[in-house]
Amino acid sequence: MKQAIVVGAGAGGATAAKELQGKFNVTVIEEGGGFHPFTMQLSSVGKLKRTGLLFDERMVGLIYPNMKVRKSHEGLVLVRGAGAGGTTTICTGNGLRQDHDLKAIGIDLDKEFEELYREVPISFEHRKHWSRHTRQIFDLCRDMQLQPMITPKMAYGDRCAACGRCVFGCQHAAKWDTRKFLVQAVSKGAHLLSNHKVHHAVIANGVIQGVVARRGFRTEFYPADLVVITAGGLGTPVILQNSGIKCQPKLFVDPVLCVAAKWENSHQDIEMPMPFIVQREHFMLSPYFDLLSFFFNKKWKYPSPDIYSLMIKLADSSCGEIAVGGITKGLSNLDRQRLDEGVILSKEIFRHVGVKPEETFLGTVNGGHPGGMLPLTASEAETCHSNILPQNMYVADSTLFPNSLGNPPILTIMALAKRVSRLCIEKFAD
Repeated sequence: MKQAIVVGAGAGGATAAKELQGKFNVTVIEEGGGFHPFTMQLSSVGKLKRTGLLFDERMVGLIYPNMKVRKSHEGLVLVRGAGAGGTTTICTGNGLRQDHDLKAIGIDLDKEFEELYREVPISFEHRKHWSRHTRQIFDLCRDMQLQPMITPKMAYGDRCAACGRCVFGCQHAAKWDTRKFLVQAVSKGAHLLSNHKVHHAVIANGVIQGVVARRGFRTEFYPADLVVITAGGLGTPVILQNSGIKCQPKLFVDPVLCVAAKWENSHQDIEMPMPFIVQREHFMLSPYFDLLSFFFNKKWKYPSPDIYSLMIKLADSSCGEIAVGGITKGLSNLDRQRLDEGVILSKEIFRHVGVKPEETFLGTVNGGHPGGMLPLTASEAETCHSNILPQNMYVADSTLFPNSLGNPPILTIMALAKRVSRLCIEKFAD
């Protein structure tokens, strides 16, 4: 049986490993280790914050190792998950289908989504856990003709303890993440190499021979007949470029900005994040307690139970890149204009519950859904394979997305990884 290497164990990698194992002998190479939920109470974080020791978002890894933060040259905060399950372990578990841009270039993922709906629990049962404050905001959005939609969650609804710790790693096994797929792959014979960072692929005569990975000070070559790169929108382009494959300067990150207000005893900090969504043309709104801002932004000075915030998630311009010297990514003038529109709308929502616009405060702009530096085109719709890649190297993550979604991408990444895996099996399996 041929050897396949999957680089990364997040949404795309765990899905690809599950699909490929059995048709190939799969080795998953993951930069991080295992996942461990964050157990510190927010009250303790608040005390730590008041000491002044939490002054830079990149320090979050010291208190929560599975969350990593980098900054672009322009100062934009970029967040990702690390370890088995990748960002799926620290996300809010939203199960939205967002493949309109892929469909526009001729990629129909209906079959893959149908499979995922059978494999992944999708629940709407969380509404019974909403606080009266969130119910009030939902009803207000409906009255404002904003058409709020209850968010489908990748979760076992009957297990939810309504603790609000989804992004800390669910301690009640209620939130589904792709570690489930990884376990299935390993149970069928796949090998998982944790704490190994792939640096580059070895290419000879246009064919991948394998990858070079590091663990500590040790470097080793891992041979393969097929390599699928799923290291995420920030990781995959680096591996490709280290391998001599030039990506495009089209990085997007789905920037998030939260508009918050003091709302005593709202207890959004212990409520499921993103319970409903308001979709606009270029951004979405959703109630969301912004932990990164609470940890590091001095404007977020109130106790966590007394803060309520609305997230603006923007479909940003693809105008950044990752190079040897770091990440170049800022907000374009158009991005800022659209974020301002979201801020105005958020303040208007708050105004209807008695909060004056000048009483609101903003969070830290951060991006958590990077991608786009090897975007698929209509000519590649049938193969899902860029013509600049060696024939036996594929990418199966958000790096392939043509544009920013401005929406949770995980379910769509998994569907695309399923399609890529099927194509690899058809072309290369014994």
